Amino acid sequence: MLGPMAKDERPAYEQVKGWIRQHIASGEWKPGDVVPSEASLMERFAISRMTANRALRELATEGLVKRVQGSGTRVAQLHRISSQLVIRDIHEEVAERGHVHSTRVIKVVQEKAEAALAESLGVKRGARVFHSVLVHLENGVPIQYEDRYVNPQAAPHYLETDFTRISPTHHLLEHAPLTEASYTIEACLPSAEEAKALQIRTSEPCLAMVRRTVSGANVASVARQLYPGTRYSFSGQFQA
Repeated sequence: MLGPMAKDERPAYEQVKGWIRQHIASGEWKPGDVVPSEASLMERFAISRMTANRALRELATEGLVKRVQGSGTRVAQLHRISSQLVIRDIHEEVAERGHVHSTRVIKVVQEKAEAALAESLGVKRGARVFHSVLVHLENGVPIQYEDRYVNPQAAPHYLETDFTRISPTHHLLEHAPLTEASYTIEACLPSAEEAKALQIRTSEPCLAMVRRTVSGANVASVARQLYPGTRYSFSGQFQA
């Protein structure tokens, strides 16, 4: 039996992927729910097993579904880290929850860029860069350790900012409007210094986001933001 996308000009496997994406994006299929089997997809879309297998295999590669031997295919856990993350000010996030945000400043200094950092910031080796290390708290509880390097060409007054009142993100969005951003997220264990600042054990799992932002012709900043896994979750939007 042909599905509702019979007139779709895309390849059959892309039609199947789009149909599955739509059910996940709408919330009809939730993380852990069983996705129709290859046999069910073959019948619904009048396709071969090879085509059904390709659709599920590619969705698994994209992280939308998880295929488990003997258990079939299920919707992946998308509730913590989703496909699109908006650059937001952590002060606003905390305020939206009706809580109080505060910041503990560990250091705000000028340094010389080593080779790897210079390449990431798009500056010459040995060039001056700004370096800030802060801890963000929610109702007095540390929720983020922020280690950020800033290109002075993008934000020349960065060192003059009172980060107990204005967050680095707010300052950069105001003075170095964002034109491009890239990020990676991974699970890790905190260093001794990070654990001490976050008031957690070095054995406590954390989520680390490394984010690089660009403003016009300049890389504005490179930041590593570390979150205790039990105190914070990322959110965003998924679009089919």
